[in-house]
Amino acid sequence: MERTSDVLVLGSGLAGLGYALKVAEFATVNLVTKRGLQETSTSKAQGGIAAVLGADDRFEYHIQDTLTVGEGLSHPDIVGLVVRQGPERIAELVNLGAHFDVGADNGFDLGREGGHSHRRIIHAHDMTGAEVERILAEKVLAHPNIQVFENHMGVNLITEERVVRRGRSVVNREANCLGAYILNCHTGEVDTFTAPITLLATGGAGKVYLYTSNPDVATGDGVAMAFRAGAAIGNMEFVQFHPTCLFHPEAKNFLISEALRGEGAILKARSGEAFMEKYHSLKDLAPRDTVARAIDLELKKSGEECVYLDISHRAPDFVSQRFPNIYQQCLEFGIDITKEPIPVVPAAHYMCGGVVTDAFGRTSISHLYAVGEVSMTGLHGANRLASNSLLEALVFSHQAALAAKEELPGLQAAAVGGVPEWNPYGATDSEEAVVVTHNWDEIRRCMWNYVGIVRTDRRLLRAQHRIDMIQQEIQEYYWNFLITSDLLELRNIATVADLIIRMALRRKESRGLHYNLDYPQRDDQCFHQDTIISGEGWQNGG
Repeated sequence: MERTSDVLVLGSGLAGLGYALKVAEFATVNLVTKRGLQETSTSKAQGGIAAVLGADDRFEYHIQDTLTVGEGLSHPDIVGLVVRQGPERIAELVNLGAHFDVGADNGFDLGREGGHSHRRIIHAHDMTGAEVERILAEKVLAHPNIQVFENHMGVNLITEERVVRRGRSVVNREANCLGAYILNCHTGEVDTFTAPITLLATGGAGKVYLYTSNPDVATGDGVAMAFRAGAAIGNMEFVQFHPTCLFHPEAKNFLISEALRGEGAILKARSGEAFMEKYHSLKDLAPRDTVARAIDLELKKSGEECVYLDISHRAPDFVSQRFPNIYQQCLEFGIDITKEPIPVVPAAHYMCGGVVTDAFGRTSISHLYAVGEVSMTGLHGANRLASNSLLEALVFSHQAALAAKEELPGLQAAAVGGVPEWNPYGATDSEEAVVVTHNWDEIRRCMWNYVGIVRTDRRLLRAQHRIDMIQQEIQEYYWNFLITSDLLELRNIATVADLIIRMALRRKESRGLHYNLDYPQRDDQCFHQDTIISGEGWQNGG
């Protein structure tokens, strides 16, 4: 079955929903999400949104904090664009009906997190993402120009190669996106979704690693689909490991927000000794990469399984009211955070790399856009400043909508047509699902053990060899058997794992989130540039 619209959106987090709402004012939208509408990384975001809203803060301060944490790879023009738009984009959320915590003066109750020089984080208790997701989903479901397809998953982007001419000469050939093949996860059928403009807002890829703060949907689908279509991908070696995920045998992917450290929580060893002062002048408010490596080193030295985050010295009422979700969740696991420290470990959290875009979300494939964690805009560089991620999604969903409004009229005149239906090529139902589950587990363990917080070339080469073999098995399985969502996710995490390893091997230095014991120093002479690869190979700048 073919479904057409002016715009196709893949993903239903802040980036996808925010973009869909804006373009629906002048276009029809098909919005595809592979689980329920609100089963996204956005809905799990605890901390908040960073923006210059305090009387003592300045755009220049937020820009400098972002550039400092980005370790020389953040693009100054993009950082300035995002920071300066922050207050206006947040005002739009408030006007839609989002509620954020207010202080005694009825202004925003601004928090502070690692790497920030000032209090500038707005929040809705410790469930900011859920509040943003709630209001956007409500508006999207009520909009007559938006049709939502839950439990649908992207298989491949649909592209055509077109010749670009100047006069009588052929200048080059470029890919042009026409939409995507989409799996209906309930029926197993693959439908053809066509549109003059396609937006990837599929989120991150934390499930590539064994331990992650991400929900199960974060399997790098957008990056993998874009790479297979030939789009430029950048900076995948920069994987942010959140320093503090709850360490408990029954807890799954539960993040302990950095906002606790912003309110005075202290990292301690089992002995009760605070250790962050040994690693950074900002102590517990150091940037995330520093904190994660410090914890990793402390655990290696001690042989312990976790460290402890202690906020019990703050007033119990303050802790339970400021962090009601964390307080309640920990209580369910038998931990009263007002009285005792929280056992924590680092876990894969955020991808600073992704599909390379310009300031309007355009990728290297015509009419294909990418917004949110799936993208590499140049904002984060080698490390993301806390709470800049929701801000980035807000700003670039706006920017991409501006571009769509300008470009869509001309594209509608040359409507998409003649796209072939999905062809399974004689594939049959599989009776060997164990292949999927086994390889899924092996990829994630391999990445955690060899491509984690601290790396070496030997570990990376070992990981590359194993991932190459797994990809060959997956490719054979993919063509022989009918696809399922589990198979698609496996194929995607294998592709993303391969990209992370290849880019990590190429960067012969330590910078930001990429720390290689063989090259412990930052090298601005050779590696002060993004790492970029496409289906055609390495590009300039990488």
